[in-house]
Amino acid sequence: MEPLSENACFGGSQLVLRHGSRVCACDMTFGLYLPPQAQDGPVPVLWYLSGLTCTHENAMTKAGAQAHAAHLGMALVFPDTSPRGEDVADDDAFDMGKGAGFYVDATEAPWASHYKMRSYVADELPGLLGDFPVDMDRQAITGHSMGGHGALTLAMGSPGRFASVSAFSPICNPSASDWGRKQFAAYLGDGDHAAHDASLLMADRGFDGPVLCDTGTADQFADLLRPETLAQAMAARRQPGAFRMQKGYDHSYFFVQTFIGDHLDFHAEALGL
Repeated sequence: MEPLSENACFGGSQLVLRHGSRVCACDMTFGLYLPPQAQDGPVPVLWYLSGLTCTHENAMTKAGAQAHAAHLGMALVFPDTSPRGEDVADDDAFDMGKGAGFYVDATEAPWASHYKMRSYVADELPGLLGDFPVDMDRQAITGHSMGGHGALTLAMGSPGRFASVSAFSPICNPSASDWGRKQFAAYLGDGDHAAHDASLLMADRGFDGPVLCDTGTADQFADLLRPETLAQAMAARRQPGAFRMQKGYDHSYFFVQTFIGDHLDFHAEALGL
C-alpha cells in the first residue's frame, strides 16, 4: 500500500492510497476518510461508489461528505470506477472502458483481463481496510448514477454485509437502458443480466435493510436512469425505505451536496451511531 497524500479534514484525515490489485491486474487508487473518532478505535464505514467518467477523486472533493462523516464518526471509502493503466482496454465513448467499469466482472475480451470491479469492491478492497481503524462489521453503501447502480446491486447481492443502502440518481434498470445494455453486452456477452439490474433484483429478492433513493425531477438523464422501475419494484415488494423525487434537481454534484447529509444520517441510524 502506497500513501499518495494525507490531508487534515474536519478533525480527521483524508487519505489517498495506491496498491497493486490482484483481481484487476493493475495499480488501483482509492480515497479513505477517517473521522476524528477513529483516533480512539474502529469506526463504521460507508462506501461511496462514483459514476461514469469519475475517479476516486470526484466524490472525495465534490460531495461534501466529510463534514457530516466527522460529526457522525463514520469512515468513508471512495473506490475508483474502473481499472487504469496503459495496458488496460479502453473505448472512445465516455460510457465504456476507463471510468465506466459498471461494477461488474467482465467475461469478454478485451475487458476480462482487468475489468473486475465487482470483485474488487466486494472482496479485494475490503480486505485491505484491516490496516486502518475501520469496523468491518458495520458497513453501509451509497453511490451516484452508475455508482448508485453498483451500490444497489452489490447490497442486494451481498446479504448480511451492509446495514443500509442508498443511491443518488441511480441507473435503476440497466438491462432495459442504453446505460447498461451496451456495456453488459460488451463486458458480459449475451445472456441473463438480471444480477446486475437493481429493479429486477428488487422485484426478485429485495434488500434485508432500509433503502433510500433520491433522483431529481430535472435530471437530464432520466430516460436512461428509468427511476420509475425501481420505485415500482420497491412499492410492489413493500421494501422498507423511501424513493424520493426531488423537485428541480438535476444529475450534478450540486444535487448530491444538497442531500448528502440526509443520506449519511440515514446510514448512521442503520449503523447504530
